[in-house]
Amino acid sequence: MSAFTRLVAEMRACTLCADRLPLGPKPTFRISQSARLLLVGQAPGTKVHETGIPWNDRSGDRLREWLQLDRESFYDVRRIAILPTGLCYPGVDKNGGDRPPCPLCAPTWHPMVWPHLKKVGLTLLIGSYAQAYYLGVARGASMHETVSRWRDFLPKFLPLPHPSWRNTAWLRRNPWFEAELLPELRQRVHALLDG
Repeated sequence: MSAFTRLVAEMRACTLCADRLPLGPKPTFRISQSARLLLVGQAPGTKVHETGIPWNDRSGDRLREWLQLDRESFYDVRRIAILPTGLCYPGVDKNGGDRPPCPLCAPTWHPMVWPHLKKVGLTLLIGSYAQAYYLGVARGASMHETVSRWRDFLPKFLPLPHPSWRNTAWLRRNPWFEAELLPELRQRVHALLDG
């Protein structure tokens, strides 16, 4: 068994945050050593927890629309890796949104995964949790500020808002996202995947 295969098995068996997870642990991610694009989001929602398929919800539909990728291309693990900052569904907060990802998850697993992702040419940081983990003090004071400075983080990272319906008003207020960022995102993603 290779070191990578062992790592994936350890991640799938992870119970690190089990005492905090209302539906129990079910690590949901997709990684391969041949992936060229890495998607880092926050944590699975209930539908993703049920199906075990990352981004298998309306947010995923919007994300695929942003990327101009069909489901088959999006789930081609040979080319696209999906690694949330929290591998398991964290539950709901008092306002009805998902709780933050478990703070132990990304620091435990992401540094172990990166040595195996040597072909990744771009990492999409989807939402404020991914941006906080990967950009640290370099990120803006808010998700808006970080995403509006997207050019500063290229060519390694490209920050995006979370494609949740909760960000629909933000998308309407920021037409530059669709006019400027999305064409650049699509060009870079398709150049990586088709190259």
